[in-house]
Amino acid sequence: MNVPFYGHVRQYSNIKAEIDAKMNEVLMSGNYVQGPMLKAFEAQAAKYFGSTYAIGVGNGTDALWLCLMALGIGEGDEVITNANTFFATAEAIWIAGATAVLVDCDPKTKCIDPAKMEAAVTPRTKALMPVHLYGQCADMPAIWAIAEKHGLKVIEDNAQAIDGAGDTFKQGERSAAVCTSYIIQKNLGCFGDGGMVFTNCASIDAKIRKLRNHGSTARNVHSFGFNSRLDDLQAGVLSAKMNHITAWTDQRIAWAGAYDKGLQGCKAITLPYRVPGYRHVYHLYVVETLNPAKRDALVDFLVQNGVDAKTHYSIAIHKQEGFPWGKPCRLAGSLANAEHNAACCVSLPMFPELTQEEVDHVIAKVCEWDQANA
Repeated sequence: MNVPFYGHVRQYSNIKAEIDAKMNEVLMSGNYVQGPMLKAFEAQAAKYFGSTYAIGVGNGTDALWLCLMALGIGEGDEVITNANTFFATAEAIWIAGATAVLVDCDPKTKCIDPAKMEAAVTPRTKALMPVHLYGQCADMPAIWAIAEKHGLKVIEDNAQAIDGAGDTFKQGERSAAVCTSYIIQKNLGCFGDGGMVFTNCASIDAKIRKLRNHGSTARNVHSFGFNSRLDDLQAGVLSAKMNHITAWTDQRIAWAGAYDKGLQGCKAITLPYRVPGYRHVYHLYVVETLNPAKRDALVDFLVQNGVDAKTHYSIAIHKQEGFPWGKPCRLAGSLANAEHNAACCVSLPMFPELTQEEVDHVIAKVCEWDQANA
């Protein structure tokens, strides 16, 4: 048996009629850029997320740095974020011209450690950029308290946690903005690149809409800006898929529960930790080998036995070759937890369209390896 890591084609096949209808609507309208489908999807997304505004942009990275620019954050300013995340989070800070300050993660949740975040604050700090890693929300009440204490803006990176929530909070309720990615791998993904900014701030909404379209607010009227627009075809795909996101999330949670139950006796790996009461949406189901030296052996064993396991993110940002490439960066204290996470992480197949037989096969092979390496 071969268990794939992604289920994109299965998902499309399941709702093909809905997606095709949306795409045909766009194609026949003749409006492919900033047309009615994008406007409709922005309204749909804002309602679903519970924000006043939703602005479609070219990708998740653009969403982050356009937010920073809209807030006037740039050269000489510091933005605090995770050391253990996808490279784009820090990259967005550099694109905006600011200094990326990398801090450690909580050893259990793998999300950014609020205490380490506060310890990294300096007079130059302008924003906090927590990442909801693997699908679990960061400790936002603690982060919002830090921001309020020090007069900082909060920009949440929820590229991996659409539909996620805490036990006493929802994403974005006290933040300047929440940024997401719609690339195909995400829990809600289009058929290419796409991103969005959610905000309750009218000035951020207006500034990003202007920046994403060559600084334009009217035809032939421009100021400095960029080309970062979510096209209507992708908006149509996302609009069709959004009707299913809650059910898909529930199925991810169910498969994660099956993994938890089937792997609970393993001795050579640790399983993902879910904060009690949080809606962890399992963009990724990440186990860790206790011994970093055995991580690659586990991945190889699984791949050889038909399980398309992967690693996310096996090289911490500050360990990438040539770091920091002449870009302004500060490492705030020990990053030992982030480094351990990078060295030990293994992502198992996780998507709603998995079958019980496939999940059972993954569990059996992980347990087989564990018994031989415990």
